[in-house]
Amino acid sequence: MADYKFQTSLKSTHEEATKVPDFASEIQDQASLSDEETSTFMLLLSEAVDNAIKHGNQYDPEKNVSVDIEISKSEIVARVSDEGVGFDTDNPISKNPLDEENLLDTGGRGIFIIQELSDSFEFLNNGSTLQFKINRKS
Repeated sequence: MADYKFQTSLKSTHEEATKVPDFASEIQDQASLSDEETSTFMLLLSEAVDNAIKHGNQYDPEKNVSVDIEISKSEIVARVSDEGVGFDTDNPISKNPLDEENLLDTGGRGIFIIQELSDSFEFLNNGSTLQFKINRKS
């Protein structure tokens, strides 16, 4: 059961994406997150929102990105949803950015970072929602 719930909606623009750090800081204050939890959460949330704006909504300012956060004593759960068409979640397009042939590619780092730093993540709603979890240190 969540002790705290937070929501926000952002237009699909670069300017709106810059609001994520302030949103995460507000959550830190209200939910008493540690600095380490907040920095990981902020990075993952920023990557998820950026992906939703770029890949899901394709920078269409008429489309929104919805962010839902639930925080309990044991975990932080974030769901970031876009208004795009989704994708085949059984075959996500994801290359390892650390592989030599991908080092100079500018894409593909967001999902890799989320996968590496979250305790779990999954795509929901035909790929138009990304959910990640961070286990909290008691």
